[in-house]
Amino acid sequence: MPHQPSIILYVSNPIASAAFYTTALGLTAQYASPGFAMLSFASGLDLGLWKREAVVPAAANQPGAMEVALALPDLDSLRTLRASLGARGTPITQDIETMDFGTAFSVTDPDGHRIRLFVPAEAA
Repeated sequence: MPHQPSIILYVSNPIASAAFYTTALGLTAQYASPGFAMLSFASGLDLGLWKREAVVPAAANQPGAMEVALALPDLDSLRTLRASLGARGTPITQDIETMDFGTAFSVTDPDGHRIRLFVPAEAA
């Protein structure tokens, strides 16, 4: 029976990517090596960062082919995080915008993976 769910992203440098996610989103590092890093969200979801060249079988998709979406509790939290990430120089690929599902903005990590931060429509 499966246990804890996790998301795995293929990255060029797991240690550098772990530093990005720890600093930018406050994730907790569980393990970090040159080939793989594991971080945890407060919700308990794990984020694995696997060195692209070490993935078996070889990775076929390119960064940005999927996104990680993270719900925030309210618009003030969304605006604060947007300002913080922008001040750090994180690439903002979509500024705060109201969409069908809620209010959101998007950034990319050092490998070009999309991260969408949003407040669900019912909470906005």
